[in-house]
Amino acid sequence: MKILVSALEHSANIHLKSLKKELSDSVEFIGIFDAQLGSPIVDLRSLAVMGFVDVLKKLFYFFKLNTQMADLAEKADKILLIDSSGFNLPLAKKIKKRFPNKEIIYYILPQAWAWKKRRIPVLEKTIDHLASILPFEKDYYSKTAPITYVGHPLLDIIPRYKNHLNETVKKIVFMPGSRKGEIKKLMPVFKKVREKLGIEATIIIPTHFTQEDILQVYGDLKGFIIVHDTYKTLYEADFAFICSGTATLEAALIGIPFVLSYIANPIDYFIASRLVKLNHIGLSNIMFRKFNERDLHPEFIQKAVTADNLIKAYKGLDRGTFLNDSKALRAYLQHGSSKNVANLLEKSV
Repeated sequence: MKILVSALEHSANIHLKSLKKELSDSVEFIGIFDAQLGSPIVDLRSLAVMGFVDVLKKLFYFFKLNTQMADLAEKADKILLIDSSGFNLPLAKKIKKRFPNKEIIYYILPQAWAWKKRRIPVLEKTIDHLASILPFEKDYYSKTAPITYVGHPLLDIIPRYKNHLNETVKKIVFMPGSRKGEIKKLMPVFKKVREKLGIEATIIIPTHFTQEDILQVYGDLKGFIIVHDTYKTLYEADFAFICSGTATLEAALIGIPFVLSYIANPIDYFIASRLVKLNHIGLSNIMFRKFNERDLHPEFIQKAVTADNLIKAYKGLDRGTFLNDSKALRAYLQHGSSKNVANLLEKSV
């Protein structure tokens, strides 16, 4: 069976790798995905963009790639779209128009509950199976929508969770993101935090970065221990400073207390602040507040991202309460995402 896969983001491919383990050997991926999973039509590094401004610069390239994927759909038995709604939703509409009988599964849905709620009727009409990874997401759709909560994929991937914390903080880890733009913005602040705390500091760097990339993007890393294994490092550390994104939810589930920081391009932030009607940007905070009336962790964005603010939050965070809250969040999300989506892909229509 051939499955047309559209997985543009690094985080999407982490979940795709977990999903592939649950599929039979007869399943073949075609389309856009990590080269470790087959023979994709494009190098994922060429797709890395950050925010609205970067997307505009590569708009023609993405239009061409979208058409190429729609053409490829003719060879596929089923379609699997993962995250990246700006690319995948137009692709789904194009495929459904040309091949109305092709079954489309959308895994890790567009956050239409946060912004652009008008997308919900489009998703219900276009997608055959909406595989939700958030328990509350289905409440925003109609009662007849083809949506199923499949569990959260990170709980299938993370190998170990903290059950207790050290009495004192001895190891701190910094995760300034995976995109070059966000890393460059956060590193000056993170370096100041490390200097002021004067404690052993580890920095997690994506494996695809070359030595030249590291020097250009991170600058001088004196005082940092460079590592690449996210889960092992988070599990062994006592506290973390993390850029907004999937990493914050990973940390929340593992049980390492952390502070979220994010500095967006000013134009991107201006646009997003008028489109997104949320009081938080951290997904773990958004989910935690579905069953609790307080935040799981501190958040700082734009000008609030200063060394003094981050250190103050670090000193004021109740680490014991955080660990208990982390366990509650894991229970809320449940397990089984990869296996459930594999069943959707392999069952007969």
